[in-house]
Amino acid sequence: MNRRRDRDGGVPHDPGFLSRDALSQDDGWDDEEWLDVDEDAAPDPYRVLPSVAVGGPRVRLTTAWMIRLGLAAVVIAAVSYGAYQYWYLRQVNPPGEDAVPTVFTVTENDDLDSISMRLRELGVIVNDGVFRRYVEQEGGLEVIPGIYTLRGRDHMGNLLRVLRTPPQETLTRVTFPEGFTLTQIGRRLAENMNGMSAEDFLSKVGGAAGSVSAIRSTYQPESVTSLEGLLFPDTYFIAGNETPTQVAQRMLQLMERVGRQEGLDDAQSLVGRTPYEVLIVASLIEREAKIAEDRAKIARVIYNRLMMDMLLQIDATLFYQQDADRPFTELRELDTPYNTYLKKGLPPTPIANPGRASIAAALAPAPNPSAGDPLCRDLPSGTPCVYLYYVLSDKDGGHTFAVTYEQHEANVQKAIADGVL
Repeated sequence: MNRRRDRDGGVPHDPGFLSRDALSQDDGWDDEEWLDVDEDAAPDPYRVLPSVAVGGPRVRLTTAWMIRLGLAAVVIAAVSYGAYQYWYLRQVNPPGEDAVPTVFTVTENDDLDSISMRLRELGVIVNDGVFRRYVEQEGGLEVIPGIYTLRGRDHMGNLLRVLRTPPQETLTRVTFPEGFTLTQIGRRLAENMNGMSAEDFLSKVGGAAGSVSAIRSTYQPESVTSLEGLLFPDTYFIAGNETPTQVAQRMLQLMERVGRQEGLDDAQSLVGRTPYEVLIVASLIEREAKIAEDRAKIARVIYNRLMMDMLLQIDATLFYQQDADRPFTELRELDTPYNTYLKKGLPPTPIANPGRASIAAALAPAPNPSAGDPLCRDLPSGTPCVYLYYVLSDKDGGHTFAVTYEQHEANVQKAIADGVL
């Protein structure tokens, strides 16, 4: 049914519809701020509300705020990431100086979790969770039981490198000089090998009171329980997983090899002594001789005195197993098996571990002076001219030898006058 148009040709007035005039009445709204009416558009007979073009100032203001909020979010994210990275790096590489080395034992039951927690408890790392994450990022860790040396608060990369190196591949160079005793060898091991104590070593080599050596040498008499004098002094490369017994075994085997090379197995035919007795003599030479030329002569003095049933009176024997700061006069009066000023014959065991040169000298002592030697000229007829005495005579460690006590006393007085004694 067609509606009747009003006199202006428009749509008949309907109270349910708002006219343009009604919309334009002052109702508190500002058309200029939010309405943009298209005045030139063709009239739409079905239009009820005017056309509105969006994009006025209020909408532009909202877009600007959205951009600002987005930029702020980006900045916050960047700052947060940077702060996390800074914190993470301080966990991986803690600030400050490295702590002293820590001996760390990995057992067969350990895994990455237990290792990381114990490292944190020991103060080696500051965060066990970060350590686990770091290890996983770097390819993981194959747990190898053994003893490791870790530096506290070190970079996690360095710690991981050490833990990835099997103990048997970690070699430490340790030198035992000629003349070292079992006690000195034990101390040197404890100083250089983490996880190894002097007490443990001495208990395995019979160096502690009441202990019996865990291994035995072919030169060791049945009644002897100590390996003193039976370990060869040298430079060894010791693995991180070696035990005191294994170290002693290597030193013992090298002594046996050197002994065979020097003819120790033929000691009886060479000097009339057992191989073990020759090692005792070699230990006395090692502790007494300071220069190479004196070794064979000292050996000859020892054998001559033994043959003549004289006291050896070797100063070095007094200091064995005694306080080195104790006065010599007191040591000389101590009634011990090693006091050669009171006891005849050889000490019961070597007093040190001799080197190759001293073993060679003990097997090949120097000859006694010839009849034409100045030392022999004033001897009574029929008196054998043999070396029986020696005294330190120069600051390089050389000795002067004598065949009579009178010659020896004169040498002693000269050494005192020269400031050597």
